[in-house]
Amino acid sequence: MKRSAPRAAHAYDYVGTYVDDLGSVIDMDAIRGTKLRIGVDPLGGAGIAYWKPIVERYGVEIEVVNTTVDPAFGFMSLDWDGNDPHGLRRRPNAMAKLIALKDRFDIAFGNDTDHDRHGIVTRAGLMNPNHFLAASIHYLFTHRPNWCADAAIGKTVVSSSMIDRVAAKIGRTLVEVPVGFKWFVDGLHDGSLGFGGEESAGASFLRRDGTVWTTDKDGIIMDLLAVEMMAKTGRDPAEYYGELTRELGAPVYARIDAPAKAAQKADLVEALAAERRRDQTGRRPDLSMLTSAPGNAQPSADSGGDRAGLVAAHPSGRRGLQAVCRSFRASEHLARIQQEAQAILARAFAGATE
Repeated sequence: MKRSAPRAAHAYDYVGTYVDDLGSVIDMDAIRGTKLRIGVDPLGGAGIAYWKPIVERYGVEIEVVNTTVDPAFGFMSLDWDGNDPHGLRRRPNAMAKLIALKDRFDIAFGNDTDHDRHGIVTRAGLMNPNHFLAASIHYLFTHRPNWCADAAIGKTVVSSSMIDRVAAKIGRTLVEVPVGFKWFVDGLHDGSLGFGGEESAGASFLRRDGTVWTTDKDGIIMDLLAVEMMAKTGRDPAEYYGELTRELGAPVYARIDAPAKAAQKADLVEALAAERRRDQTGRRPDLSMLTSAPGNAQPSADSGGDRAGLVAAHPSGRRGLQAVCRSFRASEHLARIQQEAQAILARAFAGATE
């Protein structure tokens, strides 16, 4: 087999190409015309090189509050357990410096160091990523007239059930997949998914004309979407989400991070399937269990009934086992769901060994 000659190395302007194309996915004219005070803290990461060119290219007023590249992560406050967190996911103690921006700006944001995840700070503080996903989905699908009428909404099983209710409200198909952004790639590439998002503050969406922007998470466009949303509606993302909850209900949320042996993580889905078979006697008539994601039938662990209450569990390489519990009823209902989730997992893993 004849091999082709190696191509010569050449320069490529990654920053300029990305920045020049931003207007195809975000309404930069709306942002340029706003009088909002906007702040960003790149948190010592890769996005530092992008914000100044964005400001210069589009004539927007965004204050970059930290321009230091810091491989030692000195910018990061320690979390409640004394450890450095992984990015901005849902750890407000670690984001203390970012949250402080709420007193200086109308809207502010930061990203983890490779800028594929977002942290949105409104006047009320750091938004829960699930809340921002729900608000973003409703805004995008009601402000992107050139998107295909049957473009669907992608979410992972551990993402908020509020997204299910938003999808039903706006009449869009919901595609629910296991944890992992890879499950959104094909849909984002061919435009059959308008949006793909996951609970851990990662998301992406189509260009304004309905074609693919990227098939991976993009924290910068999520940041700028928060500004566009505020510029076009007069409400910050937290206020926007608040209006949705008044109509659709307000879920309460808790997360359980627990140690798990390798065999336990590997056998999670089968263990919960066994627990489901064990429950055929109807001890819990209001609770059903899924062991595959509804959107693509891939293995996943989820129990939830009508989604008024939900438990979703999945293995994590860093933290063992993660279980997400949610309720649309009350904090007491959430506490009951947490207790039941812990009991189910304890029984499911009772016989697992290394």
